[in-house]
Amino acid sequence: MRIDLTDTTFIIPVRIDSMIRLENLLMSVDSIVRYFRTRILILEASSYQNEIIPSLIKDDTVKYTFLVDKDPVFYKTKYLNILAKQVDTPLVCIWDADVILDHLQILDAVKQLRTRTSDVAYPYDGNFLDTSDILREHYWLHRDLDFLKKHQAKMNSLYTVEGVIGAVGGAVFAQTEKYLQAGMENEDFYGWGLEDGERHYRWLSFGYRIYRSEGCLFHLSHPRDQNGM
Repeated sequence: MRIDLTDTTFIIPVRIDSMIRLENLLMSVDSIVRYFRTRILILEASSYQNEIIPSLIKDDTVKYTFLVDKDPVFYKTKYLNILAKQVDTPLVCIWDADVILDHLQILDAVKQLRTRTSDVAYPYDGNFLDTSDILREHYWLHRDLDFLKKHQAKMNSLYTVEGVIGAVGGAVFAQTEKYLQAGMENEDFYGWGLEDGERHYRWLSFGYRIYRSEGCLFHLSHPRDQNGM
């Protein structure tokens, strides 16, 4: 039986620019729905609709939306705001299409928000690890998170330039009301950039209580495109 997380909505904007990106989305969504009964909003923005995502992700917790976008730059902040306005649950999670982590870290983060001891909760400790192509392929075949944990030392950390606060992208939970009050995403960031860091420091300026769970966040490797994602 899946764990009740119906008070939380995961919002995932995505552009499928390769088979690897599609596989990563499937693995990422699977890592959520395998353990939780929740709500997931996926927004795909691309030049044309091929129906691949809805044909492969059929879990009833997932709602899929497609928007035509012929711009080669993926306007992530804009799409996150479109999704955020659809959220009608007390908690929201900004979730990248290429990440996975231990489901117990999700539970820990959500607990902090449910008890209202925190306004924002990162379900990881700031250590954001790129799996590498080889380890990612192993996970695609076996879905063995313990295997990834065992080989963390072989992975490279992402976004270490953010300093002592650690990485602040990839996955973050928040009280929906607080997220909206703080202005959601900053659409001045067009394409890939430092939007995650700006959002984090904006939350600090609002005096939000920010929590971090123990454990790392895994980034499923993929070819880098012009959007840098």
